[in-house]
Amino acid sequence: MAESRAERRARRALMEATEGSKEEKSSTKPKSSKAAKSKSTKSRAKAKRSDSRRGGDKAPQTRSKRLHKDLASSARKAVDPKSPCSIMKACGGCTALNRPYKKQLAAKQAAMEGLFASLCEREGIAVDPIRGMGVTLGDPGKYPSPRGFRHKAATPFAPGKEGAVRCGFFERGSHRIVAVPECPVEAPGARQILNGIAREAERLHIPAFNEDKHLGLLRYAIVRCGWRTDQIMVTLVTAQRDLPHAQEFFEAVAALDSHIVTVAQNINGRPGNAILGEETRIVYGAECMRDQLLGCEFDISPTAFYQTNPQQTELLYRLAIDGMDLHQGDVLMDAYCGSGTIGLCAAKDAQNKGIGIMLLGVERNPAGIADARRNAELNGLTRSAWFMADDATDYILDAADNNERIDVLSIDPPRAGSTPEFLEAACALKPRRITYISCNPVTQERDLHQLLDGGYRLLKITPVDMFPHTDHTETVAVLSRKSASKSFIPVSISPKDMGLSEEKEQPTYANICDYVQKTHGMKVSSLYVAQMKAECGLETQADRSGDRKQPKCPPEKREAILDAFRHFGLIGEDGTEK
Repeated sequence: MAESRAERRARRALMEATEGSKEEKSSTKPKSSKAAKSKSTKSRAKAKRSDSRRGGDKAPQTRSKRLHKDLASSARKAVDPKSPCSIMKACGGCTALNRPYKKQLAAKQAAMEGLFASLCEREGIAVDPIRGMGVTLGDPGKYPSPRGFRHKAATPFAPGKEGAVRCGFFERGSHRIVAVPECPVEAPGARQILNGIAREAERLHIPAFNEDKHLGLLRYAIVRCGWRTDQIMVTLVTAQRDLPHAQEFFEAVAALDSHIVTVAQNINGRPGNAILGEETRIVYGAECMRDQLLGCEFDISPTAFYQTNPQQTELLYRLAIDGMDLHQGDVLMDAYCGSGTIGLCAAKDAQNKGIGIMLLGVERNPAGIADARRNAELNGLTRSAWFMADDATDYILDAADNNERIDVLSIDPPRAGSTPEFLEAACALKPRRITYISCNPVTQERDLHQLLDGGYRLLKITPVDMFPHTDHTETVAVLSRKSASKSFIPVSISPKDMGLSEEKEQPTYANICDYVQKTHGMKVSSLYVAQMKAECGLETQADRSGDRKQPKCPPEKREAILDAFRHFGLIGEDGTEK
């Protein structure tokens, strides 16, 4: 898609402003000399364009140099020479970059206090002071101005004029690309690699993907840089597997930085804005890159989840691990475990303290589970850590049905939060402690209410500033199981005691749960079925809860289960035992 004349002017304006700011630092020439130089440069550029129209040299390398001289798509007025980022107004990623860090933290603190006000009032606690990068809100002295903390950088690609490959950030509120000469919050060198990929693709005539026409090949690139290591991994997302000059392209990408250890190709031919597709293959180097967190080593594959800001990730994980209060022999379940980072850090920390635990990790992404198993081996935890590729909700529902033992539950769900079914099953399992890490405090606040209703109390909630200069905040909540107010007495009733023949087949818990889901469109746990059986005098299994309080069956599920009892002939229409 050809750029408009206004876009070309805007891109030249930004590049001239960027180059001009560099010249100001190194040049002592008077303004008149600079103006003459600028005029001379424009004249030479104009002459080149004239030569091109007359059939002059059109070599790819010459055209690449000319087109990459005006990379940006922002107007001159969007460039603020006093700003720490030349494209801040056009990009819109770091909206608070010009704001003092102390004020940023204070604003996030106020937002979290407002969001969790009802929970804190209910529990009689206050939101902890937000933990920023190198500082906690309330600390005296000068506050830092965080830079270079994003160790993951990405770019979309789009076609430009005459085969150009454009890259950068999407302009705020649009899909128009703003070129990024450098980004102050990304790890040093990451943006140069991304821009280099665009130049190499252009040189080798690998067309960028046009999302409107669904044509082209190169869609995205992702660069991940190690924090404790100097390793770099590059993932190229293409619309098709086959590329022109593929091997030369992959080797050229690997040569952009001597620290690149892995180049992967991910194939995503589907329409839409999803970055990654289902197929990934290594086209250069090792299968994974390696990094370290809290003294543990981690292999990270191209599609596995790994936190973007590792410095704050260590702080986030430390808060969660301290909240777990692990004891000898505990079973720790790490739900939504990704590459196993939280659980393995917790297990290693316990091991260092002489505490032996069993770790159980659940993650639906098979690539993440493969990484987690490899990471357990890297850290000497293979005998005490198990990882399964499964949906966290499905797994915990089965665990609740089977009365599996979970002493501590760690939750780190996606932005949508957890599911009501997962939280219901979590309450049924009755772990002693729950730590809930959230990248979206709004959905976390919703989920915490359900956990409190299910028999838990909120001990503390701590905000963590994972992404300075934005409005994004992550939070760590620590919950403990309430003391039981009443106990349940195990009861064993035989079919003969119920007036039934020993040979008469009774509906199983699964039969009842299945009937409720099909008839009423809702899931119920075996725990709720057992509660209702006990209420109706039908319970035949010994209760294993000891003196711990159980979550009470909600009214709507109570009626659905009673309907199932009537359907299977366990009770009469009046709700009494037959």
